[in-house]
Amino acid sequence: MELKEINALLEKLSNANGISGAEGAVAKIIRDEIAPYVDEIKTDRMGNLIAVKKGDDFKIMLAAHMDEIGLMVQYIDEKGFIRFVGVGGWYNPVLVSQRVILHGEKGDIPGVLGMKPPHVMEEADRKKPIELANLFIDVGAHSAEEVEAMGITVGTTVTIDRDYQPLAGTVVTGKALDNRVGCAMLIGALKEMESKHTIYAVFTVQEEVGLKGAKTAAFSLNPDVAIATDVTIPGDSPGIERRKAPVFMGEGPVVVMVSASGRGHLADPRMVDWLKKTAKKHDIKIQIEVGDGGNTDASAINFERGGIPSVPVSVPARYIHSPVEVIDLKDLQGAIELLRLAVKTKPNF
Repeated sequence: MELKEINALLEKLSNANGISGAEGAVAKIIRDEIAPYVDEIKTDRMGNLIAVKKGDDFKIMLAAHMDEIGLMVQYIDEKGFIRFVGVGGWYNPVLVSQRVILHGEKGDIPGVLGMKPPHVMEEADRKKPIELANLFIDVGAHSAEEVEAMGITVGTTVTIDRDYQPLAGTVVTGKALDNRVGCAMLIGALKEMESKHTIYAVFTVQEEVGLKGAKTAAFSLNPDVAIATDVTIPGDSPGIERRKAPVFMGEGPVVVMVSASGRGHLADPRMVDWLKKTAKKHDIKIQIEVGDGGNTDASAINFERGGIPSVPVSVPARYIHSPVEVIDLKDLQGAIELLRLAVKTKPNF
């Protein structure tokens, strides 16, 4: 898949909005992209988008979560200021002074995240950690009634207002690259994939709040093996010890052997060997990660049924869980090739 095509696809996916539990807009884009390249496509009761390429009795599940972290309206006060909860794992300082979009019943409404100005804070307050309870959304309204008239109610979903942007060379930035990068990886592979095996391409929901969609999809599909696509943290920016994140942006896709020191996931060695042999045969540069943090859909898939051998394939991404995530498109291109070529064969069990 050419870099120009990958860039256009990722821009479309990154700019789409879909927090955990509200992935419909993202799913529609994906459905439109992959429909000509698969034999069947459906949405299950959880909201997972499942595409099938029919083959023999050996079933390979490829998973990519669609959801992004976001916010949800919890309370609207009498002056029209909106309190919210976080959906997914936010580092609270990232949210300060961000522009947001509230996806209301009458359409999208712009807003800003506000807090008490530092000029009127006590010195002790300035030193305290930033809590979500001290932040609020301002849409310019003057009353709760005015906010509700806009179509904003308790339960309205909220995303960060940030557009995809090219940086130097083949590097790009955008929101929700975790995990629209994995979605792009799976879409790109499906478009050029040739396999004699049955392929279940599953675009999962609610990964950011507990790997929920992957768990139910893996149970119902009962594949023989699975690959989960995602992003991972590289150790090539200031402040990160390289020994803790010894993979680098621009050096190729990452086969993750261990997530969260094994508390999250231990990849089946036969799955890792399968991907390493594929990469070597086709001269694809890859990196191997043993991580002490993070988790992916592979963890949930692995424990379904009698145990499903699983492995994550990730793209290095700086500043994840922020509105300015950064990747190198060449890493994504390599990941697409690795996925596409791996499924021509199968692990040696």
